[in-house]
Amino acid sequence: MPDVPPAAVPAADRSRRRDLAVAAAVAHNLLDDEHPLIGLLDLQDLRERASALHAAFDEVTAPGQHVLHTFAVKAAALPAVLRRLAALGIGAEVASPGELALARAAGVDPARIVLDSPAKTRAELRDALGQGIALNADNPQELDRLTELIATGTGPAGGTHPDRTHGPIGIRVNPQLGGGSIDAMSTATATSKFGVPLRDEGGRAWVLRAFAERPWLTRLHCHTGSQGVPLERMAAGVRATYELAEEINTAAGRRQVDTLDIGGGLPVHFGGDDTIPTFAAYARLLRREVPGLFDGRYALVTEFGRALLAKAGLILTRVEYTKTAGGRPIAITHAGAQVATRTVFAPDAWPIRVAAYDAKGRPKTGTPVRQDVAGPCCFAGDLVARDRALPPLAPGDLAALLDTGAYYFSTPFGYNSLPRPAVHGYEPGPDGRPGFTVLRRAQTLAEVVAEAGGDL
Repeated sequence: MPDVPPAAVPAADRSRRRDLAVAAAVAHNLLDDEHPLIGLLDLQDLRERASALHAAFDEVTAPGQHVLHTFAVKAAALPAVLRRLAALGIGAEVASPGELALARAAGVDPARIVLDSPAKTRAELRDALGQGIALNADNPQELDRLTELIATGTGPAGGTHPDRTHGPIGIRVNPQLGGGSIDAMSTATATSKFGVPLRDEGGRAWVLRAFAERPWLTRLHCHTGSQGVPLERMAAGVRATYELAEEINTAAGRRQVDTLDIGGGLPVHFGGDDTIPTFAAYARLLRREVPGLFDGRYALVTEFGRALLAKAGLILTRVEYTKTAGGRPIAITHAGAQVATRTVFAPDAWPIRVAAYDAKGRPKTGTPVRQDVAGPCCFAGDLVARDRALPPLAPGDLAALLDTGAYYFSTPFGYNSLPRPAVHGYEPGPDGRPGFTVLRRAQTLAEVVAEAGGDL
């Protein structure tokens, strides 16, 4: 069965819903002097992406094979979003105490949470063990710490899982296959900080010995991809992890490794509304490259983040002023480094599309003019678009930063103490018009002061 071609992806539907939502946001007065910046998330798109993920793996897995899809909480650390994803059968991958607290606040079942981090404290490990949360040890020192905690009886019966003293435990490995086009996002390079390096001298032997000495180790984890990593390299990382699991199980004479956590990292196409590559394309590639992965012997865990939500979101901001400098028009908006940190500081790696709307939320027309779209932060490089051809922007118009549903809402940069914007979910009502749900209220100035210690 061929993959769904780009033309079949509902890009036009996504674009149409977005335009309707922008106009409706203006009509509902979601933007004003107090709130000149908001986030919008297409809840229908969220449901469609979750459905596509389930369908992609349902197609390639064996009957009855268990697959747990988790969402990388760092991509959108909003309990209202995590709650909706949980209702769609998607758990949570967390990488900090704060992310774990958010997953719990969203009501995610501990049995559907995975803890990954290269710097877990004893307290974090003890908490995860006691709650029956799955976790992956990042390095030998962490595994020694876990061994000590388990030996001293951490996580006594009577917790979330009274029939066992701790949840599933695995080891994260790094197959050292090389990086992608964005160095900072490449997790499987020779010198990556993540996981046990399998190609370093003694690395693979240590993993084999660790499993032989600890029968409670039952998982292997690998996260090869992220934005900028080709699918073939991601599949090679999964294959290397699968082959290591086979070697461990052969040595043990039993199926000690029963679960493979293959991470996430599916890249997102930021050049248009098409959803490519698809989850189906990746799942089918894995089936071709690692057929044993889908014969039913291993449970699977995935940890997608950006690929689930990026295309569903946008940041909408009012154009406050316009000016010209050096002959180039500049639109001064309220969306800058505080919400688009990666784009501002690494524009070549993280370019985003900008759409222009008039003051009533209608798509702007007119002959495009090359212009800068600037943010409010007090440094010269605070630009979300440089020398970009757009219809001429004027004060009162709106600029929409597209494909920002992942990371842009929940990775704020505290420069100039700018308050975090509200995030509104939208979806068509019975009459087809967008309705809004608050996913996160805007941060107040009083909260900004309290966060900075002003209440001390």
